Amino acid sequence: MTQETVLERVQRLVEPILVDAGMELVDLEYKREGRDWFLRLFIDKEGGVTLDDCAGISHEVGALFEVEDVIDTAYRLEVSSPGLDRPLKKAADFERFAGKLVKIKTYEKIDPDQRGHQRKTFTGELLGLVGGEVRIRQTDRKGGEASFPFEAIAKANLEFEF
Repeated sequence: MTQETVLERVQRLVEPILVDAGMELVDLEYKREGRDWFLRLFIDKEGGVTLDDCAGISHEVGALFEVEDVIDTAYRLEVSSPGLDRPLKKAADFERFAGKLVKIKTYEKIDPDQRGHQRKTFTGELLGLVGGEVRIRQTDRKGGEASFPFEAIAKANLEFEF
């Protein structure tokens, strides 16, 4: 089984369990660290997840995976919250977290404010997603508003505000 196939199958099996529990799958990881393989599920819900939420989902998913034989090698299942620096992956995330501080990295250098300053990393207040364009009010050295295509984003995370 390829890594992509494992992640797709895990997602297909896990999402109904999370929906029934009022939660969402934020991210998935399946990777080798040293001699061990790890399957990590990052889950969230309105108001945040608790340790009991993670333990309950871990138990339910672990039992399902034993029956379904999802992964043919030994692995460790970890279920946790996405943390304070939650990744933004789906278009809906960019709408849901409007008003929050974000850090966005793009695949290529771009000049989002057409001032001749090309770069790949942007920090600012997320203004939302409009017509396929992510908009932020920059709080870094450049200032002003910036927008760029959703597809241009390599990585986006909430930033913790002190």
